[in-house]
Order: sequence, then C-alpha cells, then structure tokens
Amino acid sequence: MKIMSLRALFRTRTSAVAEPSAIAVAFQDEVYGVRLRRNRQARRYTLRIHAATREVVLTMPPRGSLKQATEFAQKHGAWIAARLQRLPQAVPFAHGTLLPLRGIDHRIEHRRGARGTAWIECGDDGANMLCVAGGEAHVSRRVHDFLKREAKQDLDAASRLAAQALGVRVGRISIRDQASRWGSCSSTGMLSYSWRLILAPPFVLEYLAAHEVAHIVEMNHSRRFWRLVDSICPHVPRAKAWLDAHGADLHRYGAHADPA
Repeated sequence: MKIMSLRALFRTRTSAVAEPSAIAVAFQDEVYGVRLRRNRQARRYTLRIHAATREVVLTMPPRGSLKQATEFAQKHGAWIAARLQRLPQAVPFAHGTLLPLRGIDHRIEHRRGARGTAWIECGDDGANMLCVAGGEAHVSRRVHDFLKREAKQDLDAASRLAAQALGVRVGRISIRDQASRWGSCSSTGMLSYSWRLILAPPFVLEYLAAHEVAHIVEMNHSRRFWRLVDSICPHVPRAKAWLDAHGADLHRYGAHADPA
C-alpha cells in the first residue's frame, strides 16, 4: 500500500476547500455582490456588468487568487457603482406595468380568474393590454413565455424571408436572453436571437434577421456583407440608429423574471 506524500495530501486538502462563487464589494454606503468566474484563456482580471440582469461579474485568470480578485474588485468599487447607477431602472413583469410589444405600449392586465395563459386585448378605452391568467406568482413567467413565443414567431418568419431573398437555407432558430448581442449565426447556419427584439419596432427585428442571415453567406462584416444586408433590408440606417438610441433600454424589462 502506497503512502501518500505530505505534499499530495496537502494539495488534496487544499483543493477540497470550495472557492466562493461571489464576493462583496463595499463602496460608500452600498454593498455590491460580484460573481466570480474563472476563464482558462483570461490573462488578467476584468469586470463586466450584464445589463439584462444587473449582475456584476469578475473574470479571473486560471492562476488568479481570491485575494487578488477581491482587491481588484474593491479597487473598482466606484466604477461598479457608477455603471449600475447609469443602467435604466428595472421594470418587472407585473400587473399595471407598461411594456412595448413590437414598439407599441401594452399594459399588463392580471386576470386571476380567467382561463388560458396570456393574450392580447384592446380595452374599452382603446388601450392595448397584455392579459395574463392564473395566480399572481405566475404573471412574470407567463408574460416572459408569451414574449418568447411571439419573438420566435416573428424572427422565424423574418429569417425565412431573408434567407429566401439571398437564396440560402437557415438551420435551427433559437430564442434566448443574450446580454451582449442581439443575434448570432453559426457556421452551420443555426441562428440565435434575443427574445427582447419583440419589444422593438418590427423594422428593427427585420434588420437583425437580415443581418444574421447574411452571415450565412459572409461570416464577417466586410463591405460585401453590408451590401448583402442592404440588398434585402431597406431600413438598415434607421434600425441601427434606433438600436443605438433605445437598445439598452430593452434590457430593463422583465429584469426580475426567471432566467430564460
């Protein structure tokens, strides 16, 4: 029977101590939670804030230490506070909330005793309503699911139309809650979009669909790529300008909903 060396035993005991998944950063009178994430390819410590969830993430290099990570985060406490303060105020999916659907304001109307899940109605006053049945605890999730279904429907149609115009075929289309991009295209033609595009006016959604489908032909942002997008989408400048001005605002809706 081999006897484990003291060095090996020490490594085993040390590795058994779980590293915390988050740390706390204090700045002035506030305390901010920071999630820790190790990345094998990281060369330095970096901080990032996800607008969709308001989550602060600190990426650590493989051999980074918890002590160094904590010091780095604390050193940037003012930056964290300032960035979070600049984010738009979160708007939960709840009764009475106004949210844009295809760019048009709809009021969430909770119908506790009604049948079904979620649907659109026009009120007696002409107001657009997104009605939600069931208990109050289910409102947020049902609104979220409804918006994802509507986004899938519109993005599927827009993507197929763009693909037909370019003479290509699209693969599977998935709908997610991507914090850093509105859409993506794989080398196999699989498309992924943010469900939040259903909150934007239709011309914005159509532009993003044309953009991602054009990547099936050109997996880059060359002049030829942009010529392809322009050839099937007549409102590229208008859509890009809208996203620059209002895109970040879309991330505040449903911020407290369950993860997608």
